[in-house]
Amino acid sequence: MTKNIDLQQLTTQVCELARTVGTYLKEEINKLNSTEIESKGLHNFVTYIDKASEKRLMAELKKILPEAGFIAEESPGAKTSDRYNWVIDPLDGTTNYIHGLPVYSISIALTEKEKVISGVVYEPNLDECFYAWKGSKAFLNKKVIEVSKSTTINDSLFATGFPYHDYRKIEQYLDVFRFLMKNSHGLRRIGSAAIDLVYVACGRFEGFYEYGLSPWDVAAGSFIVKQAGGKASDFSGGENYIFGKEIVATNDKVYNEFMQLIKKYFA
Repeated sequence: MTKNIDLQQLTTQVCELARTVGTYLKEEINKLNSTEIESKGLHNFVTYIDKASEKRLMAELKKILPEAGFIAEESPGAKTSDRYNWVIDPLDGTTNYIHGLPVYSISIALTEKEKVISGVVYEPNLDECFYAWKGSKAFLNKKVIEVSKSTTINDSLFATGFPYHDYRKIEQYLDVFRFLMKNSHGLRRIGSAAIDLVYVACGRFEGFYEYGLSPWDVAAGSFIVKQAGGKASDFSGGENYIFGKEIVATNDKVYNEFMQLIKKYFA
């Protein structure tokens, strides 16, 4: 139950927080040097800026909802809660960031019993804040957004993310990639799954697919897609797309055709 929480007010507070931390990210991008970049695994990087951003977010989110726990990228030992948890990515698109490419975001979701009830994705470079809460429409900078009206793959533009450490499904992934190259308006690889998802929500893309992602990459963005009238699922069409490391998100009209393609190659 969420009756004791004003989700609209909470989401507004989270938007303001994301903007504040986003300003910090922009200020620090030109100060970063190669000695301050750490590797968490194959092609998986972290900087002091990721960590400082997350620390700021967690401290302020704790004030907004003290009883909530955290599922956070740079804090694997953070305490979780049985009811409410913040799912946060302090810098989605770290590889872009360390190369000076201005495409990255902050992603913050609030879950209740593993169901997202509020989501915020902020892209600092365009000053675009996407957000929604349980029962609301989806918004971009206070304006209502909706998924596109395209009805077929042939009339659609898609987004994806390249696998960078888990290559077990690479052939299936490339089969879908090849099909979309030939039978759609094309594919884009932006480098931030959170941005890919909210671009589906506002109609810039018709669909997005990727595997190997973590909850903090997709929790907020997938929720915003659904509040904007779109659909999200795992590769089987099920609900395990936040914690299941595979996601499809599309507008409502392309979903069935796109899922047939995904199931064909990822069966």
